[in-house]
Amino acid sequence: MDEKKRVAKAAGKMSIATFISRILGFVRDMIFALYFGATGLSDTFFAAFRIPNLLRELFAEGSMSSAFIPVLTEYREKHGEEEANRLVRIAFTFISIFVSIICLIGIVFSPAIVTVIAPGFLSSPEKFSLTVLLTRIMFPFLLFISLAALIMGALNTKKVFFIPALAPAMLNITLILSIVFFESRARQPIMAAAIGVMIGGFVQFAFQLPAFFKNKYKLGFDTKFSHPGLKRISILLIPATLALSVSQINIVVSNILASYLPPGSITYLFYSMRLIQFPIGIFGVAMGMAVLPTLSEHAARGELDKLRDDFSFALRLLFFITVPSMAGLIFLREPVVNILFQRGKWDYAATIGTSQALLFYSLGIWAIVGVRVVTASFYSMQDTKTPVKIAVIAMTTNIILSLFLMNPLKHSGLALANAVASSVNFSILFFMLRKKLGNVDGKNITVSFIKISLASAVTGLISWFIIRGDMWTHGGKTIEKAEILTGVIALYIAVYIFIMHLLGSEELKYLINMRKKR
Repeated sequence: MDEKKRVAKAAGKMSIATFISRILGFVRDMIFALYFGATGLSDTFFAAFRIPNLLRELFAEGSMSSAFIPVLTEYREKHGEEEANRLVRIAFTFISIFVSIICLIGIVFSPAIVTVIAPGFLSSPEKFSLTVLLTRIMFPFLLFISLAALIMGALNTKKVFFIPALAPAMLNITLILSIVFFESRARQPIMAAAIGVMIGGFVQFAFQLPAFFKNKYKLGFDTKFSHPGLKRISILLIPATLALSVSQINIVVSNILASYLPPGSITYLFYSMRLIQFPIGIFGVAMGMAVLPTLSEHAARGELDKLRDDFSFALRLLFFITVPSMAGLIFLREPVVNILFQRGKWDYAATIGTSQALLFYSLGIWAIVGVRVVTASFYSMQDTKTPVKIAVIAMTTNIILSLFLMNPLKHSGLALANAVASSVNFSILFFMLRKKLGNVDGKNITVSFIKISLASAVTGLISWFIIRGDMWTHGGKTIEKAEILTGVIALYIAVYIFIMHLLGSEELKYLINMRKKR
């Protein structure tokens, strides 16, 4: 099968599975907003959840796979199936022991952790104590999600993508059931959500095991930690974690600073971030994970021309899908937030606060998804040093801009700083990759990006003009509003495709031809 078609199909499967998971995630968020609103109580959960959520992003969608997949692919290519399977067992043993120790340390030192991630809570002893309790309950999530990430990486090297990408849906289902059935029974209602997170991590791990065993893997304990493959993974893992965690570390910085802002600020940032994670997860993470095994194979065989070609294709296809999603969130932000959350204890003020943060966060979506593909190219060549150097620059940019913008723009300033830092991260990484490979088809990528941005902006303005009105200032009439928004989104997609056709988009032609061949 043509490598471009293989990458596109793999990304498509992962996108479908991730779409299901993200939809369930929105259902989860809607239920959470219904039960807890945007209050000081919800702030405690989201502050505590920031740690396991950060670790989920790093391990389930980031560094674990970025370090594990290239090495495992290389071992399968050079040493055979049996040696690759042994490496999986050794990595499973090491993670089980090492991460369990980290969890115990985290539980013991939860008060110190909360002091760092939400220092503004120190002025309210009750709020601080509850956040510490929730953090301790959710810390074991790290062990389960790390093992789930290992299973996912092993399956991805066998070109199995759908089941691993669907696994996070199990976390959302578990959390939904926990809130609905145990919120009224818990001593502290918010504890039902924390317990749901912990159990959901285990379910996410267990869900992948049938596919894992079907692909002739075996779980077992092998303590040969001197194995060169494990050493190589460990060497790649730390810098890979730092480099891929830029966006998440920036969110933690925002969380710390938002704890000094008016009540609800942390919640506004959390929900707006959840909304931009929809296109990022469906398209950015999916493409990054789908293209990594292919790029790793090219790197292992020394096929740099094919690596450049597949990188350019993956990035252009990713922008073709993601940039219009970004524009859609910018121009339709208030209707989206209104439909999803404005009910129960969630009022119009919360909708406005979240919409403002969503506007500025969305400006960085193109860069966040682009980083996924650029870093995948670096990691396929087992180069983790360059991305981590750029990560330091991006984090510094975010901290400086956050401190500068948080007073005049409040929580919106924190979101804007995050978007700018993400753009800086992508831009420098792209330049360094071009320098490393000599050529990355930059002209075609730039021309394609300009066409996509123009079409997205025009389509977004048309959609905003059609949908604007007073109906989005109040709750209720959810079905009627959903019908209107669905119609506008359908029109948005049609107009965007029409404009891209007029502009002669190569990505659109490829997708149409691929569909015809099927």
